[in-house]
Amino acid sequence: MDRVRRWLRPEQVRELSLVFLIVGAVLFFSAQIENYFIPRTFTRISTSVAILAVVAVGQTLVVLTRNIDLSVGSMVGFTAYFVGTQLAANNDMPWLTAVLMAMGVGALMGLVNGLIVAYGRVPAIITTLGTLAIYRTILVEYSGARTVITASLPQWLVNLPQQNLFAIGSLDVRLVVGVALAVVIVFQLLLHYLPFGRRLYAIGSNPEGAAFAGLPVQRTVLSAFILCGALCGLAGFLFLGRFGTITVVAAQGMELQVVAAVVVGGVNIFGGSGTIFGALLGTILIATLEQSLLRWAQISEFWRDALLGLLILMAVASDAVIMKRLRILWARRRMRADRRPSTDSLTT
Repeated sequence: MDRVRRWLRPEQVRELSLVFLIVGAVLFFSAQIENYFIPRTFTRISTSVAILAVVAVGQTLVVLTRNIDLSVGSMVGFTAYFVGTQLAANNDMPWLTAVLMAMGVGALMGLVNGLIVAYGRVPAIITTLGTLAIYRTILVEYSGARTVITASLPQWLVNLPQQNLFAIGSLDVRLVVGVALAVVIVFQLLLHYLPFGRRLYAIGSNPEGAAFAGLPVQRTVLSAFILCGALCGLAGFLFLGRFGTITVVAAQGMELQVVAAVVVGGVNIFGGSGTIFGALLGTILIATLEQSLLRWAQISEFWRDALLGLLILMAVASDAVIMKRLRILWARRRMRADRRPSTDSLTT
């Protein structure tokens, strides 16, 4: 068994390859863009990663159950605008109240998605495609064509993007990055050490088998959607803090970025495998490519979306071919290792 443990698991192979891709992308753009290695580049990319990573964690929970949430962009946009209007009207509102309000509104929207998918048994892609449009329409009606502007927000929120957690040499690690890392660590531990995490993997691997084994499939899927919504609410608060000016198109198209980050990060779109850490690496790769390409080639949003679509196709194809074979080889090695002790005891 020790020999098998020394072999990298399929998920670790994907994560290791992502590390090499990120390093390769950074080296390539540093050779193409003048003054690439400056603190401003790190700050720009890390701040983009922070918001996307929080949403990607929630999306990972849903995708592990063999579902998907396409309404994440609308949930982030709505919570950013809603909390922004409340803070603009009440500048003395405590920051904790604002954060809990954002997460509560997001959780409520995730609850709607989860009830329809888990108990209404409507496919997740249909449900969330519908709520994507519904939540955005609610935002349009609620806004009344008004814009949340930075000048109307409390000063502590305006200063939030510049708040440093700590510094590494000349690099300042922003507070929002620390929040994202905390979310990643907490949910990574949740998936690996709590029964809820193991249920997510079991349901995604075999929903019928999980139900036959007595696992609370519907309740677990509902919980995944609620947590995804709550994390979208937290991301909406961070989005508000970063941009300040919020319109009805806030976070529009974020769902494509998040799905690309999760799938590229090795979370199987058919459920049952993947890690939060892999989703984080996928987010870093996506944010690095987007921010660097904007400086290098000045690409339009259409080409950016085309690139994300290409990355999704490549990731799904690699899961269907390469990663599937790696998982089969890994399973065979484990089976052989499990048989060895019994055969060795018979010979002795």
